[in-house]
Amino acid sequence: MKIGFFGAGHMGSAMIQGFINSGEVKPTDILVKGGRSQTAANRQSEMGFRLIDQLEEMADADLLVVAVNPGAVLPILEALPANVTNKKIPLVSVAAGVNLPEMAEVLGEDYPLAHCIPNTPVQVNEGLLGISYSEQLRSADKDAIDQTLQLLGSLVEIDEHLLGIVGSVAGCGPAFVDLFIEALSDAGVLYGLNRELSYQIAEQMTKGAAELALQSKKHPGELKDGVATPGGTTIKGVVALEKHGFRNAVIEGIKGTME
Repeated sequence: MKIGFFGAGHMGSAMIQGFINSGEVKPTDILVKGGRSQTAANRQSEMGFRLIDQLEEMADADLLVVAVNPGAVLPILEALPANVTNKKIPLVSVAAGVNLPEMAEVLGEDYPLAHCIPNTPVQVNEGLLGISYSEQLRSADKDAIDQTLQLLGSLVEIDEHLLGIVGSVAGCGPAFVDLFIEALSDAGVLYGLNRELSYQIAEQMTKGAAELALQSKKHPGELKDGVATPGGTTIKGVVALEKHGFRNAVIEGIKGTME
């Protein structure tokens, strides 16, 4: 399996690292075409992927990933040489703001396309990737895309018009969780924990709570009720959070990303 990347910025690098971490893709089987910023060249020395100069070299890839800013997506597609497009190599864009019909207008209605919004935990193979496919995509191409991207985490197929909210909840959500972890750690330090231990406790707790929710399939409210005993410390903390608008703050945060 060879994967061709256009761009190795934050998301491109996270995906590349995840593929390498999976053990299923060798660094030398990842082809990267960088831009003028030299980001790809700098990352190449760290990660060991194959940095290419000519777009024609992408013909060696089994999957193409466009991981650039939205304004560069269509120009990249327009610049793809015939030896690449004629092979109909499945192509996945992970950029927001450029939809499947716009990409198909450049490459053709029969070109195998997917639009995917991943989040940064793909770097450690625990990502959440929302994905939509072009209508003409063959089942064999869909399977190839799915099998490759599933190396990075959980793949959720969804209508393309909902990718924006998936990107906000799953893509922006890690930053919100990081703020929560930092706040929990600050509280721990306030009451005597050293910083390193406080972060460790908050991070492991967050991981464990999420894993319990995933495995148990229980409603979050039920899991909360299982911790909040009558008159206990947890329910007192929940009331304090609600008094300060905890849930509304989270909802407003997501609303802010959608504006």
